[in-house]
Amino acid sequence: MKRKLLFGERMLFGDGKSPFNIVIPFKIRGEIKEEDLRFALFKIQKKHPWLTAAIRFDEDKKPWFVANLTETFIIPIRIVDRLNDEHWEQESTLEWKTVFDATTAPLCRITWLKGENVSEILMVYHHCLCDGTAALSILTELLQLLDDPDTDIGREIPIMGIKDVIPAKVLNSYRNRTKNGLIGKIATLALWMIPIKKVAVERKKDFMLHWRFDQELTKEIISFCKNNQFTVNTLLSAAVLTAFKEIRKEKAFNKISLPVDIRNFNPIIKKDHIFAFGLMIVLSLLPQKDFIENVKALQKEVNDKSAKLNPYSLMMMMEACHPALQNFTNFLKYGKSSNDCMFSNLGKIDIPHQYQHFEVESIFSPSVMGPLGNTTTMIVSTYRNQMDFTFVASEGYVPYIEAEAIKEKLIAILKTQVGQPVEILSVTA
Repeated sequence: MKRKLLFGERMLFGDGKSPFNIVIPFKIRGEIKEEDLRFALFKIQKKHPWLTAAIRFDEDKKPWFVANLTETFIIPIRIVDRLNDEHWEQESTLEWKTVFDATTAPLCRITWLKGENVSEILMVYHHCLCDGTAALSILTELLQLLDDPDTDIGREIPIMGIKDVIPAKVLNSYRNRTKNGLIGKIATLALWMIPIKKVAVERKKDFMLHWRFDQELTKEIISFCKNNQFTVNTLLSAAVLTAFKEIRKEKAFNKISLPVDIRNFNPIIKKDHIFAFGLMIVLSLLPQKDFIENVKALQKEVNDKSAKLNPYSLMMMMEACHPALQNFTNFLKYGKSSNDCMFSNLGKIDIPHQYQHFEVESIFSPSVMGPLGNTTTMIVSTYRNQMDFTFVASEGYVPYIEAEAIKEKLIAILKTQVGQPVEILSVTA
């Protein structure tokens, strides 16, 4: 079984020599057996065919996912002795830098920080394989199987190409094909014509900050948003923009990108589908408004932009851009940054914490690091009623000392709005 990589997947994969990795860490209290972990991963690969896939290139040098069903083609596990509560953060930064050999191994691996009655497990994926929603779905299955190896997790009907994610009526429409093909060709021409100096920003050292709000503050933030009729995501977006502006001053761009889960618009793609295509909206503050007015204005903008998102047209247009892939990649990699950060709120993680044989103490917000331009990313999630933040960046884009100040300013903004003290449960260096 095989399929060609779609445009977005090819962009994320690049030449296969640079890592573009997602790391999802979680913490378990209880004894885990290695054979149980290996069997759980075996069953997960049985469900998800693309977790058995390597990447092969055809005679035109186009990459394909190619399933390998041999017994030796398994998700690798690296076991290390757990040193302390912060050790998982060090291992996460190591996993960012570790390239997948996509020609000979799955695009998923496990790092197990094994301690006495407590472990952190890092699930690592190449971003071309899946997004955060799919990764969390696989985490749900992994925990179920670790607790009960006989659990039936079903079988995924894999996405075999664009025809499986766009309704036939839309895909076969002459008007749609003509319109989106033309837009794709215009975009391709524009990318060919844009002059780009092939001198990338020196990234310098990559780093991560991690912190968490307690249940009381998390509850207060959620209640505050409900009472004011805007979402937590919009409040956090405004706080992130404000924090960047106040700390970075004239170096701030007043612009953040918010990934939007395509599943919200395309019911064909299920939560457990291995898929990596994302939609995006961009937000900026209005300088003449105060903070709350800005949050309300951003909420209207989010609603308006979300209503206009058309995943089918975007996918069809992007598939027409394959000839300009290298130009688009160069544009992202070498072009001047105009974005403060990528901001993603995964919301509430609906995964049980109490199992028969162990307890999931924490699911940390994922981190992602790739080679395409500005690496600055903040990801938020809520598990067990605690809001968890992961902030990653590179010194060449945001100096560490400024990132620390942005974090503190973000916390102070939320504290001011909610009127409650902030307790930081874990902060990393």
